[in-house]
Amino acid sequence: MFFIGIDVSKAKLDCSLLVDVSSSKRRAKSVANSKAGVGELLSWCAKQHAMTQELHAILEGTGVYHEQAALALADAGVTVSIVNPAQVKDFGRSLGVRTKTDGIDSLILARYGALLKPKIWTPPSREARTLQVLLSRREAIAQDLQRERNRLEKADVIDTPSRVHQSIVDSVAFLEQQLSKLQQDIDNHIDRHPNLKADRDLLLSIPAVGPQVSNHLLSIIHTHHFQSAEQLAAYLGLVPVERQSGSSVLGRPRLSKAGPAQMRAILYMAAIVATRYNLHLKALYQRLQERGKSKMSALCAVMRKLVHLCFGVLKTREPYRSDYGVKA
Repeated sequence: MFFIGIDVSKAKLDCSLLVDVSSSKRRAKSVANSKAGVGELLSWCAKQHAMTQELHAILEGTGVYHEQAALALADAGVTVSIVNPAQVKDFGRSLGVRTKTDGIDSLILARYGALLKPKIWTPPSREARTLQVLLSRREAIAQDLQRERNRLEKADVIDTPSRVHQSIVDSVAFLEQQLSKLQQDIDNHIDRHPNLKADRDLLLSIPAVGPQVSNHLLSIIHTHHFQSAEQLAAYLGLVPVERQSGSSVLGRPRLSKAGPAQMRAILYMAAIVATRYNLHLKALYQRLQERGKSKMSALCAVMRKLVHLCFGVLKTREPYRSDYGVKA
């Protein structure tokens, strides 16, 4: 197996093919961050006697820029791992590497793969990727709409020229139309794919889980692979992180907030609803407060438990039942 580290940027892929693990001897190549660039890279690897089926590519998760390269490599038959940038940075420090260049970063990634054998990445299905893009676009439109509504509210209370006021009104109407159309596209897309529709129906069986929570969780679960509810909660940044050392550092436990902030915001609103309409989560919330937990701490626990329930109905393939145990 040949390990190739790929440092990803918007325009290019800096690559290091590790030809000798013990000496860290490598071959370097830089190509465009495009499907054509990936094809050029694979042809170059073949000339180095590293066939596609023998390649293990290691990339950092860098927003959206790594996705095209990772998908193109996986489609070509390359084994792909997408690793946490913070972990790779710590790994580089452990090797005593202080220099930071694209070439050095790609070499560190290759050595990370050779020594630690990171988990193999499985590409999400096409329908899951489409749902992710639709939801991302819907969120962008919703944010634009809220900004325009704020401007309209301000325009209504100050002396605003009629042409400017009408322009804002027209913009609000257009964005509302776009938001409605996108939501319809999302619903239609889920309905056209039985696996997505079945999972959404299971999620919606949980009191306090509405369309926005179910759709966004659906996208996350279908584009990642979680072995347990704890893994899903950790990805969403819902696990408590303690700060305690000796007798001088006694910080309050806080959420790690390691995952998507938007998903936590959606779950926060769902947790508030759950404390009123989901009998089990309401009991959990009250029990924690009776133990002296703050309202925010109790709400965070409800958010985490709600995610556990969502994972549970998908794993068991059974709708939410009132006899699920909900212990603190």
